Amino acid sequence: MREIIDPITAQVEQVLPVEADDASLVGNSIQLYYQPFADLQSGSLAGFEACVALRQPASGMAPEAAGAMVDDDFPVLLDIDDSILTSIFQHARDWKSQGFEGVRIAISISLQQFCDPRLADKIGAALAAAELDSKSLCLQFTENHLVEHALSAEATLRRLRALGVCLVLDHFGAGFASLSYLRRYPFDAVKIDRSFIQALDADADAAATTQAIISMARSLGLCVQAAGVSTEDQCKFLLRNLCDEVQGMLFSPPLLPEQATALFQQKLALPEHLQRFSKPLRTLLLVDDEANILTALKRLLRRDGYRILQAGGGEEGLELLMENDVDVIVSDQRMPGMTGVEFLREAKKLRPDTVRIVLSGYTELQSITDAINEGAIYKFLTKPWDDEILRGHIEGAFKHKEMADENHRLHLEVQQANYEMAAANRRLEEVLNQQRQQIASDEASLDVVRNILQWMPLAVIGIDDQDLVVFANAAAQDLFGQGAAMLGDDANHLMPGVISAVNDADGERTGIAELGGSRYVVLEHAMGTASEPRGRILILTSLEGGAHGDWNDQ
Repeated sequence: MREIIDPITAQVEQVLPVEADDASLVGNSIQLYYQPFADLQSGSLAGFEACVALRQPASGMAPEAAGAMVDDDFPVLLDIDDSILTSIFQHARDWKSQGFEGVRIAISISLQQFCDPRLADKIGAALAAAELDSKSLCLQFTENHLVEHALSAEATLRRLRALGVCLVLDHFGAGFASLSYLRRYPFDAVKIDRSFIQALDADADAAATTQAIISMARSLGLCVQAAGVSTEDQCKFLLRNLCDEVQGMLFSPPLLPEQATALFQQKLALPEHLQRFSKPLRTLLLVDDEANILTALKRLLRRDGYRILQAGGGEEGLELLMENDVDVIVSDQRMPGMTGVEFLREAKKLRPDTVRIVLSGYTELQSITDAINEGAIYKFLTKPWDDEILRGHIEGAFKHKEMADENHRLHLEVQQANYEMAAANRRLEEVLNQQRQQIASDEASLDVVRNILQWMPLAVIGIDDQDLVVFANAAAQDLFGQGAAMLGDDANHLMPGVISAVNDADGERTGIAELGGSRYVVLEHAMGTASEPRGRILILTSLEGGAHGDWNDQ
């Protein structure tokens, strides 16, 4: 992966000082970049975040920092305006036409854009014009959007959500964002602020906060992203805690559009050991101050297919542990500077999931017993060793580690399934809320229509396909009701003259009926062509223009 990233970083640094040549961007001093992010489950490219920055590095910035400026939030970052949105959608359309589908584009929405009441319409029109699936777009918002525009925020977000785009709460944890935001607003994902990620290695509070954010978001059915991931240790921490996606220099620096296109063909992915549910190589660390012992052990054990690391002492062993994932450690007891037991105690602190074995020709009973009792040592073996017995003990240690790993993997799968169920429940609840809102809106509209029909000066009558009266407004009641309710009556019995007038109209939709000495035009409209109800609507208009009188059709 480094072979891909390092040349790309160099290219970004070279391009930055050059004048802009993209006519779709405003002016000649800014450049559009795409920062990739990776899926921790598969390790593959999950999408890009579009960023806009000044082409010239900020005053006083070292040239080597230019390539990382977007990733590290230098002040040269700019808002993405409507004209740049057009360029982003055009790039996405080009990638789709080249067969690179299924990759999302994330865009940070500025406060000014968020205040635009036409934002959802613009986004919808841009997606339609570029012929893009709405699911391929992620819109990122900060808590400032929610705090400064609390009254309109929910309506704006729900209109955007109705388009089908993904909504992300960005820089989560850096300000006053709380659980209430995640419950109130229809977000699909949260992105943990880079300040927490960059402090993971040295700050226990940052690690605890990050764990809490991931657990809280996943329990609500939200996807979790992490920004600013620059080391494998940070990535492994996020991997263990079921973060979904990572973004940062570990995976890739910000790329120019043409470099992002090349990335599709290169199929960039995280190393296998940084992917969830991957099965890493079985790694064995041998620690002994005698080189001939290390050589003999390596010669004996390499036939078993282990990845073998060697250290000549405790300090060197700890350095290897900081740089490598190790399953089993076999250490000598008597070594200069640090005994085997002392080394394994430190190894337990550094890598608590390793299986630790002492192999020694000296039996310092008390220190060995104490180490075993406190869990620093899994087994104590003596020199000289029997080759087959030693191989059997080490194979047993790996099986012990693999069983623990399998239990952890199953635990992660259960958690993953629970989180996916929470996400499905959240989506279902959102659909149900939308349906409730639609039903409430339809009922309100129906009440308006019913009131309009009720007080129309024309008699309006609804008849179902069994010729029963299902609706009659006030004018119809005055004309036919004679003080009794009309609903449920047989129309042929109640108004035979009217029914005959429309039935005898020779296919026409109008007829003439005489009612109480007055003549009426009867207009018939069939129901069921554009709606579920079956039947017809009759509208009666007096030809004399006089008041309706009681009518007895004999």
